Amino acid sequence: MLKRIFDIVFSFAGILLLLPFFLYIAIMIRTFMRGKVLFKQTRPGLHGKPFTIYKFRTMSNKRDEDGNLLPDNQRMTKLGVFLRSTSLDEFPELFNVLKGDMSLVGPRPLLRQYLDRYTPEQARRHAVRPGITGWAQVNGRNAITWEEKFELDVWYVDNWSFWLDMKIIGMTFWKVLKREGISQVGQATMEEFKGS
Repeated sequence: MLKRIFDIVFSFAGILLLLPFFLYIAIMIRTFMRGKVLFKQTRPGLHGKPFTIYKFRTMSNKRDEDGNLLPDNQRMTKLGVFLRSTSLDEFPELFNVLKGDMSLVGPRPLLRQYLDRYTPEQARRHAVRPGITGWAQVNGRNAITWEEKFELDVWYVDNWSFWLDMKIIGMTFWKVLKREGISQVGQATMEEFKGS
């Protein structure tokens, strides 16, 4: 209950304070990238229940001759690189937190097709709401392996406390300022998880 109250208060306050930035980023995306401002995708949430995540769009919709989307690193725009490196693309997730789909802190919501690829231990990451930031994000983000990331996620599930969330939020600001672990070497973000 304490975690949910904290999420509601701070996501609402964050939306109000950051509204001018929301509008500015939206204008920049519409001007330089054209098309939709928001990226929407179905992700698994608490207990694997699907929800729609909102992020600022960072990639173009460029396709090959057969109509298939090009790889991420070929679709990432200069504005998108900036938004990701500063984590500004995550701002709209505050609406997910306010709705109750996500928490400020928790394991990052990944792709739905990964659900069948988790071991029973790794699947325990869904025992809590997914978060905008998490223990894995402040301990390597996308620069660590999938196995390391899931171990950190499960550790968070087993060791959650209000003070741990405060620590993670504080560490997140520092990581964002340093722009560490944004992507895997040779990847625009993180390579696909194909199972352990």
